[in-house]
Amino acid sequence: MTGMNHLSSRRMITATVAVALAASFTLAGCSAIDNVVGGVVDGVVSEAQDQLDGVISDTLGGAGISTDGELPPGFPADAIPVVGEVQGGGSAPESSGWVVVSRLSGVDQFAVAQEELEAAGFVSSAVNTDENGGFGTFTLSPHTVVLTVAADTDGIVTATYVVTVTN
Repeated sequence: MTGMNHLSSRRMITATVAVALAASFTLAGCSAIDNVVGGVVDGVVSEAQDQLDGVISDTLGGAGISTDGELPPGFPADAIPVVGEVQGGGSAPESSGWVVVSRLSGVDQFAVAQEELEAAGFVSSAVNTDENGGFGTFTLSPHTVVLTVAADTDGIVTATYVVTVTN
């Protein structure tokens, strides 16, 4: 564990130095060097994200994690329509369930998501909407989808699809 902490400390120091250099070269107008330093920082951040995804997956017993704007591994996209720009999600082991988070243009997009699920054959229940968001459960064997749409304090609206498989 100490080796990993040492490696993490080195990466953090490297990233800090790279950011400081990028800031100083940007102020000095050295865009070529800024691009190189920016690439190094992006690489460090990407590697750290990959390591975090692996740790989360191991902790959750092999769950697949997606934070790159893609649907999680094994998600049944042909059966379950997802509205908005996918941000990522997770999948339970053995395709027993998934979570998908997408970004929407407004809380009124709950109605669009509901319409798309119903058009795909899902039966809705416990649907509730107001000016702050929406919630509903949608079922089409073998899937149950719990959909929530809400805005955060910065006004960013997300939809969260929690999908389970029933046998």
